[in-house]
Amino acid sequence: MVNTFYPPYHLGGDAIFVQSLSRALVSQGHQVEVVHSEDAYRLKGSSVAAARNDPVSTMQNDGVLVHRLRSRYSALSSIVTQQTSRPGLNASALRRILSGPFDAVNFHNISLVGGLEALPLSRAPVNLYTLHEHWLLCATHTFWKNHRRPCDSPQCIRCCLRSGIPPQLWRYSGLAKRALGSVDALLSPSAYTARRHEEANLGRPIHVLPTYSPIDPGPLHAVPPQAQGERARFVYVGRVTRSKGVDLLVAIFASLPQFDLDIVGDGELLASLKRECAASPSIHFLGSREHSQIAQYYRGATAMILPSLAPEVFPLCILEAFACGTPVIVSDAGGSREAVERSGAGFVYRSDRELVDAVTMLASQSGLRADFALRARQAYEQFYNAKRYVAEYLGLIERIQSGAMARPQVQHAAVP
Repeated sequence: MVNTFYPPYHLGGDAIFVQSLSRALVSQGHQVEVVHSEDAYRLKGSSVAAARNDPVSTMQNDGVLVHRLRSRYSALSSIVTQQTSRPGLNASALRRILSGPFDAVNFHNISLVGGLEALPLSRAPVNLYTLHEHWLLCATHTFWKNHRRPCDSPQCIRCCLRSGIPPQLWRYSGLAKRALGSVDALLSPSAYTARRHEEANLGRPIHVLPTYSPIDPGPLHAVPPQAQGERARFVYVGRVTRSKGVDLLVAIFASLPQFDLDIVGDGELLASLKRECAASPSIHFLGSREHSQIAQYYRGATAMILPSLAPEVFPLCILEAFACGTPVIVSDAGGSREAVERSGAGFVYRSDRELVDAVTMLASQSGLRADFALRARQAYEQFYNAKRYVAEYLGLIERIQSGAMARPQVQHAAVP
């Protein structure tokens, strides 16, 4: 597994998913190694006190062997990779690791852990690339234009400058298509993301394989009816940023003081939103939490709300809510709607009015909430759990190994 971040040195859901998948494979008897960039973690300004004494390569207590790429010039190393999409100062270490006798190498978010030039370094007979973000198509990774709105047309250099991202000239060189030539298949968590990458004509087959919830809360108990007079409580879990629409969500709930809203996460807007909501006691900013603690916030919520403005790939928080038997209310942004439509476990909204209506309905109709909760858990058990994912994942690898995998541009086998 190759990913820019890996717990505990991580910032988002892709690292959590890579860890969960690695552990699931180990539990089935496979040997798994992970390589990630500690340099990238430092570049993001995160605390590295614990990292300084951490071995470069170490076997974790879960059986996963983790390699942490680090150099004396950590910021320079990451900047070189960001600008050139090459391994840079970590090239020798990455080449040594990827030349090992692996049966398969799965590249994930590689933007700061070798870039595209890391792909040909693998000597494995099977090479996969999982599309956790839109990095292959967008320097911001998220189609969030000018650091203020969803992308409506490509103006990439101007957008980079306004977003504080150094423009990447390699994006205009054809490097992506050339480097991806060493990859057997792209794995897309959603049909939406597969279509976006198909339109880019990257020249590789795309297999739609929805991700799953790393949270396994155990058996779901019956959803108790809401007690008379009990306040409905909604939750948002994720980065507190403008592209996630958190500021708009908070503004709406400031006008709905009869409902509680918990914001779980950290990000650029957290401090300012706290100040703005000082007079709104129904809005609670809980800050970041360990992933192992997240389930309690889902379980106690009437619904999980995802108000994203930028198009999502396939949000992990939706699947985590499903695992906990919690309905969801999501904006119509990219791949967010797919799990909701497949499960029938919530609402997709396109306006503030539709969001308020959905919140009000779930808060006032306990029967509807209980029905959605049951559908959410059923979707987790049928579609969005580790057992199902690993079976399809290993099946795909076996088909590639045998040469039996069909090679159309996009395979939608995992989506009804």
